[in-house]
Amino acid sequence: MTYSFNLIDEPWIPCVHPDGRVEELGLRQTLLRAHELRGVQGDSPLETAALYRLLLAVLHSALRGPRTWEAWGELWEAGRWPPEVVNGYLDQWRERFDLFHPQRPFYQAGDDRVKPKSIASLVLDMVSGNNAVLFDHHTEETGVTLTPAKAARTVVVAQTFGLAGLSGIPGQAFTDAPWARGIVFLVESDDLFRVLMLNLMKYPDEKLNNMRSSKDDRPAWEQDDPYQPNRQVPQGYLDYLTWQNRRVLLVPEGDEKSPTVSAMSVAPALRLDASVFDPFKLYRKGQGKDNKEIWLITRFSEDRALWRDSDSFFGLKGERGKPPQTFYALASLVGERLIPHQQKFRFMALGMANDQAKVEFFQENHLPLPLEYLEDENLVVKLNNVIQKAEQTYFALKVAAQWLAALVLSPNSDGKKWQEIDRITREQAGSLMLHWNVDRIYWQRLELPFLSLLEDLPHNSEAVDSWHETLRQAAWEALEQAAEAAGDDPSALKAAVRVRAMLGYSLKNLLSGEAN
Repeated sequence: MTYSFNLIDEPWIPCVHPDGRVEELGLRQTLLRAHELRGVQGDSPLETAALYRLLLAVLHSALRGPRTWEAWGELWEAGRWPPEVVNGYLDQWRERFDLFHPQRPFYQAGDDRVKPKSIASLVLDMVSGNNAVLFDHHTEETGVTLTPAKAARTVVVAQTFGLAGLSGIPGQAFTDAPWARGIVFLVESDDLFRVLMLNLMKYPDEKLNNMRSSKDDRPAWEQDDPYQPNRQVPQGYLDYLTWQNRRVLLVPEGDEKSPTVSAMSVAPALRLDASVFDPFKLYRKGQGKDNKEIWLITRFSEDRALWRDSDSFFGLKGERGKPPQTFYALASLVGERLIPHQQKFRFMALGMANDQAKVEFFQENHLPLPLEYLEDENLVVKLNNVIQKAEQTYFALKVAAQWLAALVLSPNSDGKKWQEIDRITREQAGSLMLHWNVDRIYWQRLELPFLSLLEDLPHNSEAVDSWHETLRQAAWEALEQAAEAAGDDPSALKAAVRVRAMLGYSLKNLLSGEAN
């Protein structure tokens, strides 16, 4: 049988309309109608991010630019992509976008050393091997069958987010795809055209994209063999955006007009050098082997909300971190007066937390992106101060809660210094404090107020005072819930009185307000 599913015109990209309705569109319609659509929304944050990455790669390739900020501004003012450019490019490379092409299937290649297996092992939100159940109950044993649209998205996600691990081929292992580790930051706006424009950086620009640019820089579908030369450093930004980390080959079956996919083969392919900086990620300084200073990728943590690192997103002139390059590009656009600094934007933070080859959870955050922070380093310092005040308040709360737990466990510890309490009691106190969820109650109480603070801080002189009041209330709320959980026997009530005084004194010194 001859199967075909051309991604240019067949519907497969889930696009969101202004009314919230989701419709699958092909590449052509997604781009030509981008100004009419709200955005792209995949079945998971990984799918959403991978689709945005592909759309950016297609646009950069079709435009072979924008080469200057002036050219970028002309596109922005037009409010839509030039149909003749989009159609001309997609028609030129149409054959290379066929998911089931007999010689060059899109984003795929076979490998004779591996045999076909269930497609479930390629879908990161399904159970496979040591991958834990997230929200799915399929397994490799029970199998799964995908539509061509879902299979296409699965291949794009695999080339974007595939994790390192064993391959079954002696001497070879899978390596991480470009976005497998760390958080991906994408600027967000009110429609898909502007979302893509705001993440469409000047090209070529080696400094902005963190990529060397060569005459051989082309997307995978334009290359005669995207796996050769066997390189670890991309030939340029287009090569990087379409990096082929795996040799995946789908096995279509069933009717030619409505095929399905339940099997595929997969083998290792290009290995990306760890020194390659990703323009969509946030880096911070850390220590590596031999205490050498290295750049670390910021990752999602189940125990730490992303907003607590907000100051590092915007510190374009700071030394402790490297914000996403798209934020630098935004600053340039404001400086070129192509975008007014008063304009409101947001940003998406997408990705997963993983332990080696095991996915722990997916996450998608949406936060405000006030452009004032990109222009004013003093404002970033101010933001850092309010975040540090939240951390200091939490430390005061933690000390009080630990003392509450210690005094409940060992009433005769009253009057001692913390280090004078026996080690076992201190350890048990720490565990009891965690059981009371003191940290979770405190930090969750702050998340929504912080998002308001982020927008108010540049122009509201009372924003810091309001934030301090929020910190005070959050700390008291967390401690009072812990005191309630501690019980109402005399020793617990006595302990609660003591730690309330302790916290009140700390808050008065920290927040320059009254103790209560």
